Amino acid sequence: MIPQDRHVPERLFLARHGQSTWNLEHRLQGQLDSPLTAEGVAQAHAMAARLIGSGVTTVCSSPLGRALQTARIVAAALGADLIEVAELAELDHGRLAGMTWAEIDEAHPGHREERAANRYGWAFPGGESYAEARGRARRALSSCGWASAGTPLLVSHEMIGRMLRAELRGLDATSALALRHPHGVVFEIERGVERML
Repeated sequence: MIPQDRHVPERLFLARHGQSTWNLEHRLQGQLDSPLTAEGVAQAHAMAARLIGSGVTTVCSSPLGRALQTARIVAAALGADLIEVAELAELDHGRLAGMTWAEIDEAHPGHREERAANRYGWAFPGGESYAEARGRARRALSSCGWASAGTPLLVSHEMIGRMLRAELRGLDATSALALRHPHGVVFEIERGVERML
């Protein structure tokens, strides 16, 4: 179910940014950044093509470069307004941002096991947890509702995207953490019902 906030759109589209260089290197990005690859740029153009005629007039984007680069491509193709929404940024990975899990295992033994034991409540050292980010996702949905006159497209990231979808669909933590959002995929969510474009 859609949250009981009259500013949350009843219908919206949700996209993850295109593939980035750190995605290829399997590095945790969090709120650090890396540019889109050529494939990531192509994914952004393909998403834009699928959204033509969808009624999107506003693109709300995470302020992080990989999402903004994706959002600019889509907004230009649709002739839509582009608005940065700080709450759409990826989960803060704190001191682990920029590292691979192999590097984390070497530098911080035990972190992977601690996270596996409580994936929803575990906070990245110096960063945040899914549980903390869920409130931010709720605020992001309201902000996008205020900012858009019609059906918005939200361009964000996989981890915060799980929390956005959980809020829109009324999912519990376990169901939310099972969600996946590959690059190049756009979801349409209307009144808690989700479909992939």
